[in-house]
Amino acid sequence: MGSRKHNSAEARKAEMKLKVMARLNNVPTSPRKMRLVADLVRGMEAEKGLLVLKTTRKEAAQRLYGLLKSAIANWQIKNEGVRMEDAGLFIREIQVDGGRMIKRLRTAPQGRANRIRKRSNHVTLVLGDNLKTEEVSNDNQTN
Repeated sequence: MGSRKHNSAEARKAEMKLKVMARLNNVPTSPRKMRLVADLVRGMEAEKGLLVLKTTRKEAAQRLYGLLKSAIANWQIKNEGVRMEDAGLFIREIQVDGGRMIKRLRTAPQGRANRIRKRSNHVTLVLGDNLKTEEVSNDNQTN
């Protein structure tokens, strides 16, 4: 591997160590319904997002609530000894992509059949904290 590729690979590895994320794959809900709930919490603080998801009466909210709790647990594993309240955790990025589609047939009038598409989705949630963003901005100012 050349030095340029090696340096960029090392930079990517270091960036991934700072990134805290959680994924939810093949959720049997349509992406459109999941995006409605994801748009509610995008950019919010983590604690406030948990409260909003807990009180939202949609099935997708329960799944995102568990995903956000998982992302917070991942952050706590990477940052032992730091309190969540002091870090200022927020939902940096939440992305809902379409998953695989199960296709079924439903009978229709006059001997025809209509295709039913049962959609699923993949959700990726990335947390950010004010601690790391402050450190990065301080490093950029000193250089």
